[in-house]
Amino acid sequence: MPQKAWSPKRERQYEHIKQGLLEGGNSEEKAEEIAARTVNKERARSGEAKEASPTSIEDISSGRRGGLRSHSGPGGRTYDQLRNEARDKGIEGRSKMSKEELERAVDRD
Repeated sequence: MPQKAWSPKRERQYEHIKQGLLEGGNSEEKAEEIAARTVNKERARSGEAKEASPTSIEDISSGRRGGLRSHSGPGGRTYDQLRNEARDKGIEGRSKMSKEELERAVDRD
């Protein structure tokens, strides 16, 4: 699925993402689709694409989003999400809590 419009850097990025998805158990077709979408979004964010949707430009970057979720498994909450939830519930001492402590405190209330 790599396109001729992609630079060598984007080709490498595509292959790297695709390989990671394949190792994660995704099908070839699904891995190609996700990798192509990710590369195209990054091209739009950096101004390499002729057209870009507002969400491609304004949304959190793919790399940052993946980094936030990579250690919590599917559907896991980030530290920031847990801290905000604790704030909404009025939990005291939340700024000094670890992620695990925040999870326990939020789930307790």
